[in-house]
Amino acid sequence: MCAHVLVAEDDEMQAELIRRSLLAEGHTATVVHDGAAALDAARRLAPDLVVLDLMLPVVDGFGVCRALRGGAPDTADIPVLMLTARSAEDDLLLGLELGADDYLTKPYSPRELMARIRTVLRRSGRGVGVREDPAVRAAGVSVDPVRHEVRCDGVPVECTPAEFQILLAMAAEPERVFSRRQLLQATRGFDRASTERAVDVHIMNLRRKIEADPRRPVRLLTVFGVGYKLSGGRP
Repeated sequence: MCAHVLVAEDDEMQAELIRRSLLAEGHTATVVHDGAAALDAARRLAPDLVVLDLMLPVVDGFGVCRALRGGAPDTADIPVLMLTARSAEDDLLLGLELGADDYLTKPYSPRELMARIRTVLRRSGRGVGVREDPAVRAAGVSVDPVRHEVRCDGVPVECTPAEFQILLAMAAEPERVFSRRQLLQATRGFDRASTERAVDVHIMNLRRKIEADPRRPVRLLTVFGVGYKLSGGRP
C-alpha cells in the first residue's frame, strides 16, 4: 500500500521525522508548517491522508479539520489523523466530532504512528494500488527506500547512508529547495557527527555519482544563498 500523505506539523524536526518514516514505508509526503498551508495543499493535492497537528499557527488543527469536512467533495472525505500534546477528553471528543478518523497523543513512537496510518488507510480504502513500486524518481534518478537502492539512468549507484537519505529527501520533493540544515536533519541517525558544512561534501560526492560533469551539474543544483534542489525534469 502506497499513499500520498500530507503532514501538517509546525515542529520542523518532528515533521522531518514523520516524513522520513513515511518514505521508509514506501509512501510519498508533502510537509507544511501551518494550518493555512495545510488547507491549500489539501485542496491542490487531494492527498490520501492528512496527518494533522492540533497546535498549528495561523489556523489550528480543529479549524483545518472543520474546513476540510465542510469543503468540496474532494477534501471532505480525506482521512485525518490528528496529533496533539493535549490529552483532555474534551479535545479528543471535539476532534472526533469534527470528523477526525483517528487521534494520537504526543509523545508517540514512529512505529505506532506508522501502524495507525496503515490502519486508517486500510479502513478508508485509500492508497491501495496507487503505486506498487515504492521508489521515488526525479531527474533520471530513482531512490527505493524499501530496497535501499539508488539508480541513475537505470545504472546502480553506491551511496553512503547519509548520501542516501539526502537523495531520498530531495527526490521525494523535486524542485523543492532544501537548506543545509534541512538536509542535515535528513541524515540524523546515520551521520550524527556531521555539521551543516558537511552537507556540502555529501552534495559534492553525490554529484560525482549522478552527474555527467560534476562541475556543471544539471540534476543536483545549487540555489545560491539558500541551499540545494534536485531537478524535477530529465537532464
